Amino acid sequence: MVIDHIGIAVKNLEQAIGHWQEVFGYRQMTGIVTNTRQKVRVAFLEKENSLTIKLIEPTDPGSSLYLLAKRGGGLHHLCFRCANLRDELGRLGAQGLRVLVPPEPGEAFDNEEISFLFDNHGLNIELIATEKKAALLRQS
Repeated sequence: MVIDHIGIAVKNLEQAIGHWQEVFGYRQMTGIVTNTRQKVRVAFLEKENSLTIKLIEPTDPGSSLYLLAKRGGGLHHLCFRCANLRDELGRLGAQGLRVLVPPEPGEAFDNEEISFLFDNHGLNIELIATEKKAALLRQS
């Protein structure tokens, strides 16, 4: 497994994109994608020789990160990319991580499966088995 991106909850996605560009030198990698299952809008940002950032804005009070964003936002999750999502879920479950969201299509990943887990050290973990990102602004 390798870290694919860091997920940051934000109040306003457009403002956060501008902030990350101006303050940290990131550039927008994808257009804004709405995830109807998780009730969020997301955009990926990139910077040469740095980790990818996924900014996440809740679209509904029922979103799991609504309260975090309302309080000002912050770190929401680490996303790990693996070779086989279901095999890795089994391995991580056997090590005590709790599945929060079983495998489901991830709209920000061209509907490739994603899953969320909770690590007993207080971290939300997103798990993916793809390098795809939806709505890429430029081809690599």
